[in-house]
Amino acid sequence: MQPVVEVRAREDFGLWPVAELEPYSYFALGGNLTPDEVGTVLMCIASCNDVDPEDDGRPPRPADELGAFLHGLLTFDTLFASGGLRVTDTASGVVLLPGCCNGLEDWREWSRVLEIGGQAWFGHDPAPCAERRGDLVRLTVDAERSDSPVIELPAVALQRLLGAVENDLVDFLALATDWAARNLPRCASSVTAALARVLDLPVSP
Repeated sequence: MQPVVEVRAREDFGLWPVAELEPYSYFALGGNLTPDEVGTVLMCIASCNDVDPEDDGRPPRPADELGAFLHGLLTFDTLFASGGLRVTDTASGVVLLPGCCNGLEDWREWSRVLEIGGQAWFGHDPAPCAERRGDLVRLTVDAERSDSPVIELPAVALQRLLGAVENDLVDFLALATDWAARNLPRCASSVTAALARVLDLPVSP
Protein backbone atom coordinates (compact mmCIF):
# COMPACT_ATOMS: atom_id res chain seq x y z
CA MET A 1 0.00 0.00 0.00
CA GLN A 2 1.49 3.30 -1.13
CA PRO A 3 0.35 6.93 -1.02
CA VAL A 4 0.36 8.25 -4.58
CA VAL A 5 -0.30 11.47 -6.47
CA GLU A 6 -1.38 11.74 -10.08
CA VAL A 7 1.36 13.19 -12.28
CA ARG A 8 0.19 16.29 -14.12
CA ALA A 9 1.50 17.34 -17.52
CA ARG A 10 3.25 20.74 -17.34
CA GLU A 11 5.73 20.74 -20.23
CA ASP A 12 6.34 24.46 -19.90
CA PHE A 13 6.98 24.37 -16.15
CA GLY A 14 10.12 26.27 -15.15
CA LEU A 15 9.62 27.59 -11.62
CA TRP A 16 11.87 24.89 -10.13
CA PRO A 17 13.50 21.62 -11.28
CA VAL A 18 11.14 18.68 -11.79
CA ALA A 19 11.64 15.06 -12.81
CA GLU A 20 10.48 13.63 -16.12
CA LEU A 21 7.60 11.37 -15.10
CA GLU A 22 4.87 9.89 -17.26
CA PRO A 23 1.84 12.23 -17.26
CA TYR A 24 -1.37 10.85 -15.76
CA SER A 25 0.49 8.03 -14.02
CA TYR A 26 0.56 7.62 -10.25
CA PHE A 27 3.77 8.43 -8.36
CA ALA A 28 4.47 7.04 -4.89
CA LEU A 29 5.50 9.29 -2.01
CA GLY A 30 8.12 8.31 0.51
CA GLY A 31 11.45 9.18 2.01
CA ASN A 32 13.67 8.07 -0.88
CA LEU A 33 12.67 10.62 -3.52
CA THR A 34 15.22 12.73 -5.36
CA PRO A 35 14.98 16.54 -5.08
CA ASP A 36 13.56 16.74 -8.61
CA GLU A 37 10.91 14.13 -7.72
CA VAL A 38 9.95 16.13 -4.63
CA GLY A 39 9.67 19.17 -6.88
CA THR A 40 7.40 17.21 -9.21
CA VAL A 41 5.08 16.20 -6.36
CA LEU A 42 4.84 19.79 -5.18
CA MET A 43 4.11 20.95 -8.73
CA CYS A 44 1.33 18.35 -9.05
CA ILE A 45 -0.29 19.27 -5.74
CA ALA A 46 -0.03 23.00 -6.44
CA SER A 47 -1.52 22.44 -9.91
CA CYS A 48 -4.55 20.69 -8.36
CA ASN A 49 -5.27 23.89 -6.42
CA ASP A 50 -4.31 26.39 -9.13
CA VAL A 51 -7.78 27.94 -9.36
CA ASP A 52 -8.53 31.63 -9.79
CA PRO A 53 -10.07 33.33 -6.74
CA GLU A 54 -13.76 34.02 -7.18
CA ASP A 55 -16.32 34.83 -4.50
CA ASP A 56 -14.57 32.61 -1.98
CA GLY A 57 -13.00 35.28 0.20
CA ARG A 58 -9.47 34.62 -1.03
CA PRO A 59 -7.20 37.52 -1.99
CA PRO A 60 -6.35 38.08 -5.67
CA ARG A 61 -3.39 36.31 -7.23
CA PRO A 62 -0.01 37.99 -6.78
CA ALA A 63 1.55 39.47 -9.88
CA ASP A 64 4.73 37.39 -9.81
CA GLU A 65 4.71 34.00 -11.54
CA LEU A 66 5.77 31.95 -8.52
CA GLY A 67 3.32 33.60 -6.17
CA ALA A 68 0.54 33.23 -8.72
CA PHE A 69 1.19 29.50 -9.16
CA LEU A 70 1.34 28.80 -5.42
CA HIS A 71 -1.61 31.05 -4.59
CA GLY A 72 -4.25 28.32 -4.43
CA LEU A 73 -2.03 25.99 -2.41
CA LEU A 74 -1.37 28.75 0.13
CA THR A 75 -4.85 30.25 0.34
CA PHE A 76 -7.45 27.48 -0.01
CA ASP A 77 -8.93 26.32 3.28
CA THR A 78 -9.58 22.86 1.82
CA LEU A 79 -6.83 21.50 -0.40
CA PHE A 80 -7.00 18.74 -3.00
CA ALA A 81 -4.28 16.38 -4.24
CA SER A 82 -5.39 14.08 -7.04
CA GLY A 83 -4.41 10.56 -5.99
CA GLY A 84 -4.89 8.39 -2.93
CA LEU A 85 -3.63 4.97 -1.92
CA ARG A 86 -2.44 2.32 -4.37
CA VAL A 87 -2.73 -1.28 -3.20
CA THR A 88 -0.83 -4.09 -4.94
CA ASP A 89 -1.40 -7.79 -4.28
CA THR A 90 2.13 -9.07 -4.81
CA ALA A 91 0.88 -12.67 -5.14
CA SER A 92 -1.78 -12.16 -7.83
CA GLY A 93 -0.57 -8.91 -9.38
CA VAL A 94 -3.96 -7.24 -8.87
CA VAL A 95 -3.63 -3.48 -8.34
CA LEU A 96 -6.26 -1.19 -6.84
CA LEU A 97 -5.84 2.43 -7.94
CA PRO A 98 -7.64 5.61 -6.85
CA GLY A 99 -10.57 6.56 -9.04
CA CYS A 100 -11.21 9.92 -10.65
CA CYS A 101 -11.77 12.82 -8.23
CA ASN A 102 -10.27 10.90 -5.32
CA GLY A 103 -7.79 12.90 -3.26
CA LEU A 104 -4.79 11.92 -1.18
CA GLU A 105 -5.97 14.39 1.48
CA ASP A 106 -8.69 11.87 2.39
CA TRP A 107 -6.36 8.92 2.90
CA ARG A 108 -7.44 8.51 6.53
CA GLU A 109 -10.90 7.54 5.25
CA TRP A 110 -9.40 4.08 4.86
CA SER A 111 -9.53 3.73 8.65
CA ARG A 112 -13.33 3.56 8.43
CA VAL A 113 -12.94 0.19 6.74
CA LEU A 114 -11.45 -1.22 9.95
CA GLU A 115 -14.78 -0.72 11.73
CA ILE A 116 -17.13 -3.71 11.80
CA GLY A 117 -19.17 -3.43 8.63
CA GLY A 118 -17.03 -0.50 7.51
CA GLN A 119 -17.02 0.53 3.87
CA ALA A 120 -15.37 3.30 1.86
CA TRP A 121 -15.30 4.39 -1.78
CA PHE A 122 -12.34 5.98 -3.52
CA GLY A 123 -13.50 7.78 -6.66
CA HIS A 124 -15.08 6.65 -9.92
CA ASP A 125 -14.13 5.48 -13.42
CA PRO A 126 -13.03 3.05 -12.04
CA ALA A 127 -14.98 2.84 -8.77
CA PRO A 128 -12.66 1.23 -6.20
CA CYS A 129 -14.09 0.37 -2.82
CA ALA A 130 -13.14 -1.44 0.36
CA GLU A 131 -15.38 -3.16 2.86
CA ARG A 132 -14.87 -5.19 5.98
CA ARG A 133 -16.31 -8.68 6.12
CA GLY A 134 -15.66 -10.22 9.49
CA ASP A 135 -11.93 -10.48 10.04
CA LEU A 136 -11.19 -9.81 6.37
CA VAL A 137 -11.18 -6.69 4.21
CA ARG A 138 -12.27 -7.02 0.59
CA LEU A 139 -10.89 -4.49 -1.90
CA THR A 140 -12.75 -4.26 -5.21
CA VAL A 141 -10.83 -2.67 -8.06
CA ASP A 142 -13.99 -1.49 -9.86
CA ALA A 143 -17.32 -2.05 -8.10
CA GLU A 144 -19.17 -1.13 -11.31
CA ARG A 145 -17.92 -4.35 -12.94
CA SER A 146 -19.41 -7.69 -11.99
CA ASP A 147 -16.13 -9.39 -12.90
CA SER A 148 -13.89 -6.89 -11.09
CA PRO A 149 -10.62 -8.21 -9.66
CA VAL A 150 -10.51 -8.16 -5.87
CA ILE A 151 -7.91 -8.25 -3.13
CA GLU A 152 -8.63 -9.80 0.25
CA LEU A 153 -6.52 -9.32 3.33
CA PRO A 154 -6.90 -9.58 7.11
CA ALA A 155 -8.15 -6.43 8.84
CA VAL A 156 -5.06 -6.47 11.06
CA ALA A 157 -2.90 -6.41 7.91
CA LEU A 158 -4.76 -3.35 6.63
CA GLN A 159 -4.14 -1.59 9.93
CA ARG A 160 -0.42 -2.34 9.62
CA LEU A 161 -0.36 -1.14 6.01
CA LEU A 162 -2.04 2.15 6.94
CA GLY A 163 0.64 2.67 9.59
CA ALA A 164 3.27 2.19 6.88
CA VAL A 165 1.46 4.71 4.66
CA GLU A 166 1.59 7.29 7.43
CA ASN A 167 5.32 6.66 7.82
CA ASP A 168 5.80 7.18 4.08
CA LEU A 169 3.94 10.48 4.24
CA VAL A 170 5.89 11.65 7.29
CA ASP A 171 9.15 10.80 5.52
CA PHE A 172 8.03 12.62 2.38
CA LEU A 173 7.00 15.71 4.35
CA ALA A 174 10.46 15.81 5.97
CA LEU A 175 12.05 15.71 2.50
CA ALA A 176 9.66 18.38 1.23
CA THR A 177 10.40 20.60 4.23
CA ASP A 178 14.12 20.54 3.42
CA TRP A 179 13.39 20.96 -0.29
CA ALA A 180 11.22 24.03 0.32
CA ALA A 181 13.87 25.61 2.54
CA ARG A 182 16.39 25.30 -0.29
CA ASN A 183 14.20 26.10 -3.28
CA LEU A 184 11.48 28.41 -1.91
CA PRO A 185 13.13 30.18 1.02
CA ARG A 186 10.72 33.14 1.02
CA CYS A 187 7.63 30.97 1.49
CA ALA A 188 9.08 27.70 2.79
CA SER A 189 7.13 27.63 6.04
CA SER A 190 3.82 28.38 4.30
CA VAL A 191 4.43 25.71 1.66
CA THR A 192 5.38 23.16 4.31
CA ALA A 193 2.27 23.96 6.34
CA ALA A 194 0.09 23.58 3.22
CA LEU A 195 1.66 20.22 2.38
CA ALA A 196 1.10 19.03 5.94
CA ARG A 197 -2.59 19.95 5.64
CA VAL A 198 -3.08 18.19 2.32
CA LEU A 199 -1.33 15.09 3.69
CA ASP A 200 -3.33 15.31 6.93
CA LEU A 201 -0.17 15.38 9.04
CA PRO A 202 1.24 17.66 11.73
CA VAL A 203 3.87 20.11 10.47
CA SER A 204 7.37 18.70 10.81
CA PRO A 205 9.47 20.45 13.50
